[in-house]
Amino acid sequence: MLGLPDLSGLSLLLVIPAIMAAGAFFFIIQSVMDLVNQAQTQRIVNRRLQFKDKYASTNEAMVELRKSRGLDADGNFAMSLQKFNQLVVRSGLPYQPLKWWGMSAVGGLVAAGAYMYFVGGWMPAVGAFLVFFTLAPLFVLKQVAGKRRKKLAMQLPDALQIVCRSLEAGHPVATAVSLVAREMPDPIGTEFGMTADEVSYGFSLTNAVQRMAERAGDPDVELFGATVRLQERTGGNLCDLLKANTTTIRERQTMRLKVKAASSEGRMSALILTAAPFLVMLAIHLTRPEFYGNVIHDPLIKYGFAGLLVWMFIGNLVMRKMINFKM
Repeated sequence: MLGLPDLSGLSLLLVIPAIMAAGAFFFIIQSVMDLVNQAQTQRIVNRRLQFKDKYASTNEAMVELRKSRGLDADGNFAMSLQKFNQLVVRSGLPYQPLKWWGMSAVGGLVAAGAYMYFVGGWMPAVGAFLVFFTLAPLFVLKQVAGKRRKKLAMQLPDALQIVCRSLEAGHPVATAVSLVAREMPDPIGTEFGMTADEVSYGFSLTNAVQRMAERAGDPDVELFGATVRLQERTGGNLCDLLKANTTTIRERQTMRLKVKAASSEGRMSALILTAAPFLVMLAIHLTRPEFYGNVIHDPLIKYGFAGLLVWMFIGNLVMRKMINFKM
């Protein structure tokens, strides 16, 4: 009546196996997803313990873990460029400079080749290669470090609650910190694990937490370090201080989420206004290649495109200033 197929003539001998096959298919998909999620969880949980599995002693594992993060054997920043060293440490990525610069060189060659193909000119192509080769690692490290810092800040209240419960159970502070390293995933697990190892090998809790705050680069972790320093100098119940600290951190995170929601319209507008010209140019180039192809070699067109890119960059800076609220 409504154009639907007539199913009355289908035999149950065909319908029942089809239903069973569909159910088996979804069951297999669900099983595979469970196995993947379990493997991912196991990989994340064990990442902070992989150095202890590789090396015989905890001291040796601690030294190698520091070196892989861009630190020296004593846990201090190993590079002369302090800002770059902080980005490497806070990103949590294994420090592999040859691999990083090799990938940047390949990306720079791709960018230079794209410029030569679409625009032409050796000198601007070499400039594009140098800019990409120099700035791409810094951009990637900054993005990865920012995501890691946000994730660490979200995990910090739960970690402090574990410390409080361990202290209430009568455990010493070093044991409470090491419990976080065993029970929580990265990045908070690795950071607390390094802090627990430093406390075990002679560092005071204050110094170890301060070094963790320097590695993390997050204001909430710095607040945790300030709380530990305050308790060491003035005394008092560390568990009560950490509970108040946890409440403060959660309230600050709630405020950040409110600010992010309030600025979402501006961020989306900036994204659309930035992407729209490039999408239009790509569509025109695909449908009418001669539209830009006949005039792209004119010097005035090249300077005009360069000016438009600079003007777009300035506009993005202005929009970022408008939506980047400081708390």
